[in-house]
Amino acid sequence: MNKKKRHWLWNILIVLTLIVCLLAFVAHYKNWHKIEEGEFQVFSGIYRQNIPIADMDSILFVEKLPEMERSSGFSWMAKEKGVFKDSIHHTKVYVFVDDLRQEKIKLVHHDTLQLYFNMQDSLETQEIYTILQARMDSLKTSN
Repeated sequence: MNKKKRHWLWNILIVLTLIVCLLAFVAHYKNWHKIEEGEFQVFSGIYRQNIPIADMDSILFVEKLPEMERSSGFSWMAKEKGVFKDSIHHTKVYVFVDDLRQEKIKLVHHDTLQLYFNMQDSLETQEIYTILQARMDSLKTSN
């Protein structure tokens, strides 16, 4: 029998490719957030937004995302993440949605910039909304 040996370089390349794909999946698997030092941070993989709470104009729940054109990002099953362009106002919109079937938080900051996000768990999304709304209200009453 004539057996061909696979070159070791191809084996290493295949393993490295699988590791990179696994790391990309883990990094984008869910949204991560932090609220500290007067700033709300949300990130998922390479997509990241840092928004000072003082610069937030409004926060509300929406049932579905508006019509937008994707600049970069991805959709997979019920996840939608990336940078989009609003088809009406032609502004940049950041989307960090872990579940399209659930309510999303629409956060408007710096007058016209929009951010849509939710977490896999709807209770966690509700908790973030409550915290951000309370911090925005306390900043408005102190001014």
